[in-house]
Amino acid sequence: MKLTFLVVGVPLVVSGCTSTLPEVVASTGHPDTVTDVRPVRYQNPIGAYTHRTPVDPKPWRGLNDAQAPKGGA
Repeated sequence: MKLTFLVVGVPLVVSGCTSTLPEVVASTGHPDTVTDVRPVRYQNPIGAYTHRTPVDPKPWRGLNDAQAPKGGA
């Protein structure tokens, strides 16, 4: 049982101690960098607001009959 812990544990500890993080390099010559970005325009969040009042439901039977198939099947 102790041998299993050594076989599994030692490689994990050794690999954790020896790994290094990659260097972070800021480069402007990278093809994915965008240099000419247009500024964001302000948009009023309630600019397209239209006041609507509640109304009573309209009769649905005429609309339902108009959309029904004409075959009578």
